[in-house]
Amino acid sequence: MWEYTDKVREYFLNPRGVGELAEANGIGEVGSLACGDALKLYLKIDDQGVIQDATFQTFGCASAIASSSALVELIAGKHVDEAIKLTNKDIASFLGGLPKEKMHCSVMSQEALEAAIRNWRGDPPLARCREGALVCKCFGVTDVQIRRIILENQLKTLDEVTAYTKAGGACGECHDQIQTILDEERDKKPEPQEFVLKPKLMMTNVQRMQKIMQAIDDQIRPALTADGQDLELIDVAGPRVTVKMLGKCADCRPRGFTVHEFIERTLRDQVDPAIVVEEA
Repeated sequence: MWEYTDKVREYFLNPRGVGELAEANGIGEVGSLACGDALKLYLKIDDQGVIQDATFQTFGCASAIASSSALVELIAGKHVDEAIKLTNKDIASFLGGLPKEKMHCSVMSQEALEAAIRNWRGDPPLARCREGALVCKCFGVTDVQIRRIILENQLKTLDEVTAYTKAGGACGECHDQIQTILDEERDKKPEPQEFVLKPKLMMTNVQRMQKIMQAIDDQIRPALTADGQDLELIDVAGPRVTVKMLGKCADCRPRGFTVHEFIERTLRDQVDPAIVVEEA
């Protein structure tokens, strides 16, 4: 039996954003029922490129459901340019970690997000854009996919590649090919990078407050009011932001991902990574 974190159990037993989204204008499908895991992600994106809503339908294990549920919550209210940067490691980290053998579930969620955003942009499906040779016939995994996952997650062993991609997890005929890819990636020398030190621009408190108010109006308040909640900005003192919660859940604290965390994370993303949100 797999050892799951409390957060994985919470997002599996009480998944967020389940079902079809009629207003979706970006849809991504990955996996297949034949392979044992399949995910369909629905995005509603406005004219400014902000993800207003996200839902999913999935066929898979507890980790697949929890990863999909975490994904829709992580991308809600984000601009597509920011959301597309989300990695499978971000999803797994948000859940407090996944069993090694279930990391492919977080990869599937990441790929569904990429596919849905491509669909919204009018680009061809991701599968048609990938070059490379089919390595794992059982699960339809190419060498390009394997190399990308190795690089992004710094994988070192065949077992890790299988855990993250499912490649090699059935008949095993592709084990030698996967090992060759691992050896090639390990032997690659990193390309030298030129680092440019950029001057740090300091915000005045007025500028900080303006950015905070804009983030509240554009992203935080719409998400809260959709659930019968609201907030009032009380004070901004450097990186400390004081708010007062209003509405039906002003006095409640849901399990798992809290409203407080959502507000703080959004302000950190949009304004300043040092922001700390306090409640009046």
